[in-house]
Amino acid sequence: MRPTRALGAAFLAALALLVAACGGGGDPLASQPQAPAANDTIRVGSANFTENRLLAEIYATALSIRGVKVERQFGIGSRETYFPGLRDGSIDLVPDYTGNLLQYLDTNATATAPADVYQQVVAKLPPQLKVLQASPAEDKDAVVVTRAFATQNNVTSLDQLGPLCGNVVFGGPPEFQTRPYGIPGIQKSYGCTFKEFRSLDAGGPLTVAALRDGSIQAADLFTTDPSIPNNDFVILADPKSNFAAQQVVPLINASKLGNPVVADVLNLISQKMDTATLTDLNKRLDAPDKPDPAQVARDWLSSAGIG
Repeated sequence: MRPTRALGAAFLAALALLVAACGGGGDPLASQPQAPAANDTIRVGSANFTENRLLAEIYATALSIRGVKVERQFGIGSRETYFPGLRDGSIDLVPDYTGNLLQYLDTNATATAPADVYQQVVAKLPPQLKVLQASPAEDKDAVVVTRAFATQNNVTSLDQLGPLCGNVVFGGPPEFQTRPYGIPGIQKSYGCTFKEFRSLDAGGPLTVAALRDGSIQAADLFTTDPSIPNNDFVILADPKSNFAAQQVVPLINASKLGNPVVADVLNLISQKMDTATLTDLNKRLDAPDKPDPAQVARDWLSSAGIG
């Protein structure tokens, strides 16, 4: 999903306070199982990176505006953490990304085109979970290098990186080391065995800083991340489609779809959100004044005619 992420310490601190105020935390599901939300309440969760939190805030705010009771539980962690919560009903709704969700559901899935990926997600979800309308907005994982590295090694794509991988230290979130589209996928598709993998963060300040200072030579970042143009990083082409389509999609426990307003509002958000808009929202969050994510969500909903 992914991946906005190259944020300063001040914004991270402020965002942590926001998450705490909303009932979130480092891993709110890790300590002990929690009871499901009330039948008339939707508990909105998110992964632990800024774009996903913002999308979750957009969902929660829009539902509240339309009279739906919501609880916020942001920053849960990776899909490996929040998906079980969706299944057992302790979390009701998260924004997800179709390609990575499909790989989680079926590690042998080979679909890469948007429609094919979406259809397979629908087919492979457990019966208590549903995806609503997929958004045109897409945020894909990407292998990124510095401009200097790309120029010095004449590298613009992953197939060109393959012969160099033995001398390349790669950085990214811990789960990227084992996910099928991560290190295993890059190795399978491009014959690339990196010298070392360094466990950092999900497109956050640790990864960006390590790429800038040269302690890693390649990294997993997300295509809507403003740190890429801001630092003149280079996204390496993926001619073998290791990274499948990654459309933003509401993933919800079907028990919370009894109120038709829920699906109507979430589908409307999907219709209004595209990749350019999502990229712009990420840039807004990364602005020097570090705006409140909740205010960014409200502003966008208003401009889109939803709130």
